[in-house]
Amino acid sequence: MRYVVTGGAGFIGSHIAEALADEGHSVVIVDDFSTGNKENLRWADGVPSVRVVEGSITDISLLRDACAGADGVFHEAAVASVPRSVADPVGSNAVNVDGTLNVLVAARDAGVRKVVLASSAANYGDNPNLPLKETEPPRPQSPYAAQKVMNEYYARLFTELYGLETTCLRYFNVFGPRQDPSSPYSGVISIFIDRISVGDPITIYGDGTQTRDFIYVSDVVRANMRAMNSEYCGVVNVAGGRETSLNELAAVIMECTGNSSDIRFDVPREGDIHRSLADTHRLEETIGRVAECSIADGLSQTIAWSLAAKNEPSA
Repeated sequence: MRYVVTGGAGFIGSHIAEALADEGHSVVIVDDFSTGNKENLRWADGVPSVRVVEGSITDISLLRDACAGADGVFHEAAVASVPRSVADPVGSNAVNVDGTLNVLVAARDAGVRKVVLASSAANYGDNPNLPLKETEPPRPQSPYAAQKVMNEYYARLFTELYGLETTCLRYFNVFGPRQDPSSPYSGVISIFIDRISVGDPITIYGDGTQTRDFIYVSDVVRANMRAMNSEYCGVVNVAGGRETSLNELAAVIMECTGNSSDIRFDVPREGDIHRSLADTHRLEETIGRVAECSIADGLSQTIAWSLAAKNEPSA
């Protein structure tokens, strides 16, 4: 099979592309490297079935070329930053909405069977009705979240109007290797690991009792692959279905690294939600349970990768 992965040099996209190549598929990676990292594609060096196209999803001609002959598209490209969307709603909309529309149009016109799109738990906003079900009305609290909601609407319309199969995966808190702790888009786990592994203090905004629903990146890859092979079209949560507080998270990372770090508590950041927990019933009923890696095992693997990456000699 032939697949396109937009944002394929990013954290999640590179893992999807690598998994596809490992299964023997032909893969076209589209990335403008604005946040993607060429180091994430070192596995693709010398692999004839992988083609890397440097460019933006705002370029529909580039997408038409990439999608020619493709069986499916994994759409991971985005300006995945709430603060950046607040600072520049027009710029983030150009990528997150206009770019997504370009992907859908290019896929439709190329006769692609299915597009699996990365959506976000940010669509729910600060909703107290936990665990969060896909039937909850969207409550976006940032331009980024509003843009992801619009992507879901466009995906549904392309299925209903044009017969292009689409599945939108609402990612909760994804973590794992290749998540850059120095990036402003990075998750709390990669930042904590980076600092705790060398004994530096960490900052928790709030009292640390706030919770997140973490899921390891390999489980997210599994969700994408199953969604592509499934006949299900619609929106589905991708999460572990369990709450972990930031205090608990810090304690587990300290245990895994064998280091201790001072925790500094600061005022909560504007827009941060206090609790997050997904209902995973629809996930399990449509594409199957995907969360096979425990938080502790995922952290151990991520820490090992982080330490190895730091010890690699510079090119």
